[in-house]
Amino acid sequence: MLEPKPGDPLRIHIWVTGHVQGVGFRAFVQDSGVQFGLTGWVHNVGDDTVEMVAEGPRGRLEMFAEAAKNGPRAGRVDEAKIEYQNATGEFQDFCVKYGT
Repeated sequence: MLEPKPGDPLRIHIWVTGHVQGVGFRAFVQDSGVQFGLTGWVHNVGDDTVEMVAEGPRGRLEMFAEAAKNGPRAGRVDEAKIEYQNATGEFQDFCVKYGT
């Protein structure tokens, strides 16, 4: 990852595992992304994993990551893997991706 300039948008890539299926987790993450003014996506990876990518200002991405690590009340996050990357600007909004 190239060192971004202060104020440049970044990308965060997060995988969470735990009780994250069938509890409204993707909708919660989408709502959080919209609330924080981010662009990107969220989708189910397997029985116990949800993956998400978001782009925007670092401070908002950090708040988004905290929300994702907590999840909705009905869910439980056991582990969160977080990577920061350079933003690409490829997204127009924050959506739920279905399928692979």
